[in-house]
Amino acid sequence: MRTIKLTIATVLVTFIGFAQENTTINTPSENAGQRLIGLSLPQKLSIGGYAQIDYNEPDGSKVGKLDVHRLVLLLGYKFNDKVSFVTEIEYEHVIELYVEQAYINYKAADNINVMAGLMLVPMGIINEYHEPTTFYGVERPNVDNYIVPTTWREIGVGVSGNINSASLKYQAYIFNGFKSYAGGVGILRGTDGLRKGRQKGADAIASAANFSAKIDYYGIPGLRVGLSGYFGDTQTDNTAIEASTVGVSMIGLDARYKYNNLELRSQYIHTNLNNTEDYNTLTGKDLGSEMTGFYAEAAYNFNLKGEEKLTPFVRYEKHNTHASTAGTLVPNKAFDRDEVLVGLSYKVANGAAFKVDYQFMNNAVLGSDTAKQFNAGVAIWF
Repeated sequence: MRTIKLTIATVLVTFIGFAQENTTINTPSENAGQRLIGLSLPQKLSIGGYAQIDYNEPDGSKVGKLDVHRLVLLLGYKFNDKVSFVTEIEYEHVIELYVEQAYINYKAADNINVMAGLMLVPMGIINEYHEPTTFYGVERPNVDNYIVPTTWREIGVGVSGNINSASLKYQAYIFNGFKSYAGGVGILRGTDGLRKGRQKGADAIASAANFSAKIDYYGIPGLRVGLSGYFGDTQTDNTAIEASTVGVSMIGLDARYKYNNLELRSQYIHTNLNNTEDYNTLTGKDLGSEMTGFYAEAAYNFNLKGEEKLTPFVRYEKHNTHASTAGTLVPNKAFDRDEVLVGLSYKVANGAAFKVDYQFMNNAVLGSDTAKQFNAGVAIWF
């Protein structure tokens, strides 16, 4: 298998010698749902989809894992020029079925959209723009796994639009929140923070409203900067037990920049969790009181023939779900992680790419070894 990996990398790298630099690449400003809403088509029904098929092999292992990680069907319906409905039906790992989005969009004015239903929470980059051809690497960044629990969506209502005179895009929503306690059992924990609390619109508990907002600035050519915020309380099926609820305050800052063939992106997320000492005492969990995540990525596009592009990239990530703990809970060094990813993406058409990368993963435990993993995959979006 090592010979196969080296062969794949060598073949892809040889393309670099024949590549030529070309024009600036536009930053993606629409995800799949927004693209469907924006289509100007005579027919009312539009379809789309995306897929991610992965191969993962830990270093030194003779056994890898092949997985149809996700296959998503998108359906959009335009009732008229003002009213649209968007839904995403997702299969994960072939056997798990989810509704990823299901919302109505009402265009109240040229720059004001009113939305209601199951929607993505605007935090960072990947949670909104997670189609597999929009990011480098076979898998999504782990900051958007452990700190921002992508794909993070909840039921809510809100507004979005653009203030073109100020080069701003705005979003503001009231959402249902994370589930922290149900049936006498605690749900949130230290290793992955808020991830298991995602309700995904599935018979969700609603005991408190949460506020989410994001502002994106796009006034400088090639640059897009976002500031996100999420504030509220977790959901519990027993509001009489005060310790079953955790306060959540999450702030995100992200930036994407493209200059000719160079692409840079970065993201920082900081989360404070309140009442974790009482919550851990009640539930026996080890939820931290502060979580942080950061990554920076650089990529360079070499233009081949037609739409084909070869893109080497490197990404550094650091994330810690025990950046701080409350009471007598000692921070777990294994939850303080960092990683380096190097890889190549070979785009064969707009919306279709082959990817390979190699991952180096560490944690802060004294004497721990670096874990390494080879990843390869296919990415589709149409």
